[in-house]
Amino acid sequence: MKRKAPLINDFPHMIYGGDYNPDQWQDYPDILAEDKRLMMLAGINSASVGIFAWMALEPQEDVYTFDWLDETMDRIASFGGKVILATPSGARPAWMDKRYPEVLRVNRDRTKNLHGERHNHCYTSPYYRKKVYEMNTMLAKRYKDHPALGMWHISNEYGGECHCELCQQAFRDWLREKYHNDIHELNRQWWTGFWSRTFNDFDEIESPSPIGETAIHGLNIDWMRFVTHQTTNFMENEIAAVKAITPDVPVTTNLMGLYPGFNPWYLSKKIDVVSWDNYPEWHKVDDKDGKLASDIAFVHDMNRCLKQQPFLLMESTPSLVNWRRINKLKRPGMNITASLQAVAHGSDSVQYFQWRKGRGAFEKFHGAVVDHEGTENTRVFKECAQLGNILKNMDSVPGTMVPVEAAVICDWDNRWAINDMQGLTDKKNYDLTCKDHYYALWKQNIAVDVIDSEQDFTPYKLLIAPMLYMIKPGVAERLKKFVADGGTLVTTYVTGYVNENDRCFLGGFPGDGLKELVGIWAEEIDGLWEGESNTMKTVVGEFYEKEIEYKVFDLCELVHPQGDCQVLATYGEDFYAGMPVLTKNNYGAGASYHMAARTDADMLGDFYKKLAVELQLVTPQNMISIKDEDGKDVCGVSIRERACDEITILFLLNFTGKNVTVEHGVLGKIALEPFGSAVFEMKNNI
Repeated sequence: MKRKAPLINDFPHMIYGGDYNPDQWQDYPDILAEDKRLMMLAGINSASVGIFAWMALEPQEDVYTFDWLDETMDRIASFGGKVILATPSGARPAWMDKRYPEVLRVNRDRTKNLHGERHNHCYTSPYYRKKVYEMNTMLAKRYKDHPALGMWHISNEYGGECHCELCQQAFRDWLREKYHNDIHELNRQWWTGFWSRTFNDFDEIESPSPIGETAIHGLNIDWMRFVTHQTTNFMENEIAAVKAITPDVPVTTNLMGLYPGFNPWYLSKKIDVVSWDNYPEWHKVDDKDGKLASDIAFVHDMNRCLKQQPFLLMESTPSLVNWRRINKLKRPGMNITASLQAVAHGSDSVQYFQWRKGRGAFEKFHGAVVDHEGTENTRVFKECAQLGNILKNMDSVPGTMVPVEAAVICDWDNRWAINDMQGLTDKKNYDLTCKDHYYALWKQNIAVDVIDSEQDFTPYKLLIAPMLYMIKPGVAERLKKFVADGGTLVTTYVTGYVNENDRCFLGGFPGDGLKELVGIWAEEIDGLWEGESNTMKTVVGEFYEKEIEYKVFDLCELVHPQGDCQVLATYGEDFYAGMPVLTKNNYGAGASYHMAARTDADMLGDFYKKLAVELQLVTPQNMISIKDEDGKDVCGVSIRERACDEITILFLLNFTGKNVTVEHGVLGKIALEPFGSAVFEMKNNI
């Protein structure tokens, strides 16, 4: 496994820093001077600067003030740090909105926004695109040779959509291109004969609206694809300005986890480095056995897979946030452990929002490295400095990757279609279902990639495709080849119901030729009431050595096995008692398993334990046991590896509130405090 290049050119270190807002502190030169001392004390080596600084850069139209940014760049460079320099398009000055109202967004209900908030701009506006390009060009020209410039931070947390007439026309043009200017093909794919919705011309089409059309699912999903396209195209306009002058400086934009507003698999193709903002609700009383840690690991792994390279943790909080119903402090140790979790799953950085708490407005009580108290004498600062010291000694980590043999498919188009579907249950829970399957492997400390259905399947032994309702062109053929070549595929209820335009397949589900692969025909699906459940009874045989009963709930698909498909478990109750609920179908050199019902964690855990043994899925080397103080096995301690040809880095992460002991065949017994962590480097035998 070859080491990847550093994410910042000629900077082979863990990147440690966060959002720094000197534009808000221009009247406090003593504080700006103190920032340098405190950054060096905390081990900070980078800062994200200028993220919402347009007004500080251009207080009046065509009047520019760069002196404060010059001083900031020089200050960071003076101690060898790097600046991740932002383009300021995420928030505009009031003078711009007043003079050029076309930049303001129009909402789904066709009301126009006033000035305010963030990302309140039209992605199509010619004026705003021109203005952003000019601003980005000036930044690139001014700082292209500055030693502190390490990376471009393109805008901030892109999101939202605009329904103005400029965007309506751009949407119609996008549809014309997709459907080759054939309105009849659009009508066929969208099934517009429903409710007499047939269009005679592309100019008749409007974006979805609560005061207009929302019932054509093909329209809805094409609109989301267009929003993804237009967001990405706006970002490309930003990138073009800086790349024209600094072609070798990498660009990133910070994503927001599982944010549903655009497809990150599409957008990430246009950036050099993936980054994301991570704000879990740690220490909830109902979080058991590390489930939240697993859910966050799922998103880390997805971000690593967006470009199959290390990513950046762009934002996190060292203590608490200020925008939740309950804003709970991270317990001692959790900031370090949560930060190292990101590193263990492929991040080459730990960065915070924010460096210093502001004095006013919405984020004045959001967590920061430096509190309003202003010194290094706080619990949070000391823990951040402790992490800085740890990261300073981890120069061997950047560029290493995570050894993986299994993947879960979490597909955005599929997600949009499932959420838009009318039927089944109000608990479709596509995201949660993907995470539940992932969790069954996380508990075994088996590394997993999180990919979409258009990625390469060939690197994996095991491919899990929960609720793959939408089958896009070519996916069925690639799934068949994956299994025929020896892979193991797991599918579930609601597989293969619609094509890429959300139009149902004919001839039975799963469609698009998948019935022969999966080995079943799905006839009906039963939605269960809240609190209602059924049972799944295993069939004694090659897979299950004894009869076991598990709980199933929410959705129960009624399937018929075909050919040589084996029934591994059946329903225990209702009129479909005795019908298959778990099947296995051999196909070529591999096998496909189908789960016809939503099952509990016990069933998934047992099932994937069997598959992990059968497929010999890679686990951390020389692991023996994880025990609590009473000698009982513990769930909630994550053991992860990053590696390259020469070395393996082992991460031990305790997400429980207990003292635990990890026993390792080479390292011996390692004690971890509650929310504690440890990192070890081992040379590989090449």
